[in-house]
Amino acid sequence: MKLSKFAPLGAASVAALIASGATLAAEQPQPFDLGEIHVGLEHKALPLDKKKDDGPAPLQQTDSYGGVTISNRQNETFQRDSLDRAVNLAAGVVSNSTGGTRNEQNIYVRGFDRWQVPLTIDGVRVYLPADNRLDFARFMTPDVAAVQIAKGYVSVLDGPGGMGGQINLVSRKPAKEIEGELRTGLEFGRDGSYEGIKTYALLGTKQDNYYLQLSGSWRDLRGWMLPESYTPTNNQGEGFRGNSGTYDWSLNAKAGYTPNDTDEYSLSFIRQDGKKGAPYHTTDGLNSQRYWRWPYWRVQNLYFLSNTKIGDSSYVKTKAYWSKFDNDLFSYNDPFLAYQSSAKAFRSYYQDYALGADVEVGHDFGELDTLKIAGHYRFDEHATWQEYYGVNVANKSTGCVINVICFTQPIVYTQEDTYSIAIENTFHPTKDIDLVGGFAYDWRHLRKAEDFVFNTGVIGYQLRDVQASNFQGAAIWRYSDTNKVYFNVSDRERFPTIFERFSSRFGGATSNPGLMPERAINFDLGWASEFAPGSRIQLDAFHSIVRNLIQSVPAPAYGASVTQSQNVGDASFWGGEVTVDYRASDELSLGGNLTLMRRSVYAPYILNFQPTGVPDGKMFLYAGWRPLEGLTLTPNVEMNSNRWTSNTAGTIYYRTGAFFLANFTAEYQLHPNFKIEGGVRNMFDTAYTFTDGYPEAGRSFFLGAKATF
Repeated sequence: MKLSKFAPLGAASVAALIASGATLAAEQPQPFDLGEIHVGLEHKALPLDKKKDDGPAPLQQTDSYGGVTISNRQNETFQRDSLDRAVNLAAGVVSNSTGGTRNEQNIYVRGFDRWQVPLTIDGVRVYLPADNRLDFARFMTPDVAAVQIAKGYVSVLDGPGGMGGQINLVSRKPAKEIEGELRTGLEFGRDGSYEGIKTYALLGTKQDNYYLQLSGSWRDLRGWMLPESYTPTNNQGEGFRGNSGTYDWSLNAKAGYTPNDTDEYSLSFIRQDGKKGAPYHTTDGLNSQRYWRWPYWRVQNLYFLSNTKIGDSSYVKTKAYWSKFDNDLFSYNDPFLAYQSSAKAFRSYYQDYALGADVEVGHDFGELDTLKIAGHYRFDEHATWQEYYGVNVANKSTGCVINVICFTQPIVYTQEDTYSIAIENTFHPTKDIDLVGGFAYDWRHLRKAEDFVFNTGVIGYQLRDVQASNFQGAAIWRYSDTNKVYFNVSDRERFPTIFERFSSRFGGATSNPGLMPERAINFDLGWASEFAPGSRIQLDAFHSIVRNLIQSVPAPAYGASVTQSQNVGDASFWGGEVTVDYRASDELSLGGNLTLMRRSVYAPYILNFQPTGVPDGKMFLYAGWRPLEGLTLTPNVEMNSNRWTSNTAGTIYYRTGAFFLANFTAEYQLHPNFKIEGGVRNMFDTAYTFTDGYPEAGRSFFLGAKATF
């Protein structure tokens, strides 16, 4: 299926306005079809089928399982330059700052977070075997043709781990003989102070039987400003947020061979590098905080993807990849990040890599039945070591000189294999009904699990393999050309990470090699209708039941203040979503979405525990108006209700308070190949927070330009 048919939100409507006037040479970049995941089914169509778009895409059509796709054009219109910002456009999805010294952005899909919602790039998983603590703010969107979000129901064909959803970044692919793009933009604080610059460039070519593309993004932000109403503390003054700077760059190279209209073979390489600061808690005592920084964060993927059609009714898809992750974490004595001399200071290094391969085959049995079978294999190795200061280990002196390493531990390794075999069958009892059934069997083989203990040396943990079965089913009824209803159920597992099984968490935890997978049963009932040309409404009701929930709980048998990850109980998530887009005229479009959600988590070992990070309600509204030829104005607002957060110690839970943000973008097409834009975020300089002690940005301004050929 072509992603251009799945524009889930109002930016597609805004793009349609622009398209009716002077436009860029290519408003919506061509998605890399080989990199798409399975999001629904076009009736009786194999994934290889190259269908021609016969007109404008429906404004917010989603897949047959309740997921959505956010286009490159939408991210550009609403100035969502990183993944954590982009997903907030979608119903049922929200980002949240984790706070703390990690300074990461987490994403929740209907209540499930980064451990339960895999992230993939062109279908290749980005997985950190140590703890999978992905920082979604590191993934920039200008080089992404589309962000696919599967909510609840994740096809077993896409591999293991899709317990609560999946996010897939689909890269761009050239669509013309010569294709180029250059974007640049400046960021300013509420008082006009310079905050940083962002740049993106692409050059590609598409020939009769091959294509080539090279692209890259660069972002250098010195930081962001707090709202004027912020009250300074001893830890944080007014103006710029301390240690909020970030630097990122990415490179994407792609080469493909297309011998005919149906077959395609492609080799891609992606590299992302970044470094960031970590703002301090505004009210915790400085002596109680950890002073961390990340000198570098690097993800690299080299992957081969192919599609081969066999006859008129069968196909074979293959995938082979090599992935690498490198990361440094430095801890300091002081808040100025100048000295490393005490036992509090260290340098921690990760060097991880993965090798994997997938094969999928499918056959269409006439118009009645479609059968698909997939196999997945992945090998992960996690290598880590640490340099210590001011410690007494194996007769080492305790009198370390400032910034001189006292002790370097040996490298320790964890290695594991993950396998999955999946089958999915789609039965078409009539031309308007699809009945889908899927099954997968996943297993993980742990080869090695090492750790380092002071005055003991390298130790090996008990090796234990684990298996899990997965089940899912869906029914889709297209009762008219413009209306459908669907219902799906997905029962999926999630294997725990190395961190959950073995991490000592700097002495604060003990291992649990026997930790079992979490499981979730997800239900979704939905209805979608294109009630007028260019207008659409979608309703979804969902409920998730989580079993063998993994939580960190006190383990007094191993010492005071020591915790352990355990399968402690259950959880329940439920709610509803409404998404509407309305094309009022050729010059005006309106729309938005509303999500209501509740989560109940069983946590008997944590007093007054509440699930954090997800608001009870969120709303996004927009308008796209073209008052003059070439000029498009896009005001939009975001509303979040209360969400739970806790103090640093996790002993007090409280509500953060609701907030309302107003944003505005203006785009003017000076030439069919040149556009300028500008706007404001958080127009009224609203003060708000997601996480205790970590206020969010105040008003900011942006200016940008885009040229294409």
